[in-house]
Amino acid sequence: MLDQPTNTRAGEELDQQKLQEYLRDKVPGFEKEITIKQFSGGYSNLTYFVQAGDHEYVLRRPPLGANIKSAHDMEREFTVLTKLHKARFTKVPDAVHLCVDERVMGVKFYIMKRVKGIILRNRLPKDVTISEESFRALSKATIDQLVKLHQIDIHTSGLDALGKPEGYVQRQVEGWTKRYINAQTDDIASMNEVVAWMQKNIPITSRTSFIHNDFKYDNLVLNPTDLTDIVAILDWEMATVGDPLMDLGTTLAYWAEASDADALKPFSLTWKPGNLTRSEVVSYYQQQSGTPIGNMVFYYVFGAFKVGVICQQIYHRFKNGLTKDPRFASLIYVINACGENARRAIEKNTI
Repeated sequence: MLDQPTNTRAGEELDQQKLQEYLRDKVPGFEKEITIKQFSGGYSNLTYFVQAGDHEYVLRRPPLGANIKSAHDMEREFTVLTKLHKARFTKVPDAVHLCVDERVMGVKFYIMKRVKGIILRNRLPKDVTISEESFRALSKATIDQLVKLHQIDIHTSGLDALGKPEGYVQRQVEGWTKRYINAQTDDIASMNEVVAWMQKNIPITSRTSFIHNDFKYDNLVLNPTDLTDIVAILDWEMATVGDPLMDLGTTLAYWAEASDADALKPFSLTWKPGNLTRSEVVSYYQQQSGTPIGNMVFYYVFGAFKVGVICQQIYHRFKNGLTKDPRFASLIYVINACGENARRAIEKNTI
């Protein structure tokens, strides 16, 4: 089935009248009565389906209680979509309107055209089956798109203005460590050990690309008639300019295998039979990009740590009552699993 919106969660409703009045003369369809529902997937920015006449839109806004402005910068995300279109990277939704007037909703938000398709979340939709051969093809198609993204000319596209590649890896290690400390709720030995190891093993960056930083199955919209065909890539909130292997490392952290902890499997269906393994992903990326890869353990360890920190930030908001989404209660198990995967990779020197 297509990725369908549901009723808006309590406490996360939008002011429909104020939204309609603001967009009436700015976006087609808003001169008529609108309907608003919410997409249930995702753990970060809030995403809504807006039906405006014959037009279907998606509205993105920061989560309630978030105080990490760089991670929820709607203006920047809107700019990313616009510049990617200009760079002829077509696998992104059309950005329609950015609202910077916080009087409308209390925060900045933007509207984009809805891209219909299937999104693979923690389980297959009831009426969808995927063969092992199709999963393998989807694995490769996913990495193909990651390679294409990393090969965009960041200078001619203007994407180079969206990041500071010098010292990127060092800043990421320091920044995510600080975020973890600020959001920490439990003393998790493996996460602490990983921090100390990363600080001593930061590699020298040899390449700079535009990177997504959250590239995984449930951020892909698939063609309903061919589930190996990726029609759009979503959630560009953390995209920037930096070392492409950091992007690959994050993808690997989400790329759960059958032997991984169950807590990691809701993020992706990569653990299903037929999918490439993490090692095969690295080999395939290397083959398709033509770029030799060294020190992949560091990038995977960082990716696992970062995923753990993202979950920790959300869990911290949940523990403090800033969000009531019941899914967030179990994130403490994900944080522990991320730490253990990273520690195991360090000990065995393999991903």
